[in-house]
Amino acid sequence: MARTTDGNGTPVPQRLLATATRLFAEQGYDRTSVQEIVEAAGVTKGALYHYFGSKEDLLQEVYSRVLRLQQERLDAFAGADAPVEQRLRDAAADVVVTTIENLDDASIFFRSMHHLSPEKNKQVRAERRRYHERFRALIEEGQEQGVFSTATPADLVVDYHFGSVHHLSTWYRPDGPLSPQQVAEHLADLLLRALRA
Repeated sequence: MARTTDGNGTPVPQRLLATATRLFAEQGYDRTSVQEIVEAAGVTKGALYHYFGSKEDLLQEVYSRVLRLQQERLDAFAGADAPVEQRLRDAAADVVVTTIENLDDASIFFRSMHHLSPEKNKQVRAERRRYHERFRALIEEGQEQGVFSTATPADLVVDYHFGSVHHLSTWYRPDGPLSPQQVAEHLADLLLRALRA
């Protein structure tokens, strides 16, 4: 039976994902072969196809794993026992930090999403829509309570914030002047200033 971990105890699926993420970021999804991924990960093609049905499945998982993490964290913030303004601020800052911490994944995805089949593209869009809807519900909760202005529709506020988040991969540099937390605080402040009643 094939080993499920490497010498350091890293499970094969995580090793394949980490390797694919690095290679997709360095070379581009379309210029990275399955053979290069398995050689760099130190596994067989059979192992890759056991855990992931295809290179396209790897691409989908690169994005989905970050989105799952962000969804879990958003659900926790949204369900916390705190004023809606604090919950929204925490959620708005967190999605910035987690995106920066997984910048390769985000940039790969936005550069390569067009390589996904229509069915996989639809699945990913549905996952992302679920996240955006939960985020929008926080804004609407604050609007209903009179804490946030209703001058701008909640959908537009969501698009405004996530436009900034999706753009991070084009300009943020780890060696730049701002830490992930500082960028997150600035963007969360901008969001809340736009919403104040």
